Amino acid sequence: MTSVPYESILDTIGNTPVVRLTRIHEGGGALFAKLEAFNPGGSVKDRLASAVIAEAERTGALQPGQTVVEATSGNTGIGLAMVCARKGYPLVIVMPENASLERRKLMRFFGARVVLTPAVERGSGMLAKAIELAETHGWFLCRQFETPVNAAIHARTTAREILEAFRDRPLDYWVTGTGTGGTLAGVASVLKRERPQTRIVVCEPDNSTLLSSGITQTFDERGMPTRAHTRFRPHPMQGWSPDFIPQIVGKAMAEGLVDEIVPVSGGSALAAARRLATDEGILAGISGGATLAGAIEVARRAGPGRNVLCMLPDTGERYLSTILFDHIAEDMSPEEEEISHSTPGYRFDRSPSFAASPATPGEVSIDPAAHAFVDEAIGDPDHPVVMFALTWCEFCWSIRKLFDRAGIAYRSIDIDAPERQRNAMDGEIRKALRARIGSPTIPQVFVGGRHVGGCTDTLAAWKDGSLSARLAAAGIGHDPGACPDPDSLLPLWARAKA
Repeated sequence: MTSVPYESILDTIGNTPVVRLTRIHEGGGALFAKLEAFNPGGSVKDRLASAVIAEAERTGALQPGQTVVEATSGNTGIGLAMVCARKGYPLVIVMPENASLERRKLMRFFGARVVLTPAVERGSGMLAKAIELAETHGWFLCRQFETPVNAAIHARTTAREILEAFRDRPLDYWVTGTGTGGTLAGVASVLKRERPQTRIVVCEPDNSTLLSSGITQTFDERGMPTRAHTRFRPHPMQGWSPDFIPQIVGKAMAEGLVDEIVPVSGGSALAAARRLATDEGILAGISGGATLAGAIEVARRAGPGRNVLCMLPDTGERYLSTILFDHIAEDMSPEEEEISHSTPGYRFDRSPSFAASPATPGEVSIDPAAHAFVDEAIGDPDHPVVMFALTWCEFCWSIRKLFDRAGIAYRSIDIDAPERQRNAMDGEIRKALRARIGSPTIPQVFVGGRHVGGCTDTLAAWKDGSLSARLAAAGIGHDPGACPDPDSLLPLWARAKA
């Protein structure tokens, strides 16, 4: 890796590492993995995203300021969102509604807009919507399932990196999954030419065997499949096998680039991804687990002395809301609770450490100015709703979200603001507030000079209608039906305790 500063984040795409998997070994051939999560956008699709935009700029197909649109289950969309953010293009991503929530949020975080299509319409539905949007609005459609750029970038980069990694040792098997087919077609074409002894193995879901069916796919003049593939069935490998065989994949199959097709079950994909994390310390997604599961089978059959390389296309962090993490609990397990109980302090089943500190005005010295500030804020007729808060407290943000949704005008006194910290008034205000209400927690909410309570008190008062009644009595406008489930505003880790 160079020590010279890069001109752009896009210059860091590629040159991902190949790592030997030494703990996942079952007596067969040596297992290696190419970790595409090391790309800046977290997946192999960064390569395509950067290349397809660069080629469109070069040919004039994409004009400055023109909107880019693409259909994707997620990784291409994240890569495009990164590239378009850096280059200044508006981006619209079309994806099925059952793609992971992390993918949507990542794309939107980069500034993209995400349009969801019904899950029942599958991959062909998202593609049809993207084509429709491009034709209607004059947007640039990337066409990842058919553009020659997809395979070309992998022939130019990924394949070369693999050849360099195995320069001094044989590569007996290269194992990959298939989504758009760009990685497959690009790498396989180079290996067939320069390492003909390397067998090309493609994995596909065992319940959705489009490739091994021998049934070809046809397309219309717009690039749409003329029908959904008859062998398609829903499967958990996001990014693999939509309900049609992409044109790039079909071409690779027709050209004889694939030596073997290995079916992989969803269960073995999940197990392999989880084992990859716990045994090798590598975080990969479900499709990476599926490819690894296929590679394990290939290595077992190949026997000692053979080298097997598999592609791990992305990171596992974009699967947190999926079945991959279903077995991971948010709360402490009995074993973890036992560890917590092995020492006496800082435990959930004990009072907080600050509970034993003085709570009455007579036991502590409080700056009179802090008392005056608290009294004035609570009684301010211009701000009848006031919240004493911490700037980045998650519970304070829960109340802010409630007030914003309900249209409640309020004053937030952030007692940890820098200007209050400079003269130590933050601590004095907190002591004065505690002396008044007897509670050390933040936030604390007041309406019309009367104390409502902390975060959970305020949410409960909203839920039972008493907060709405108090607001109405004080003449404060709001929408009583704005948030029927206020507990949903709590941070995720706290909802189970609400």
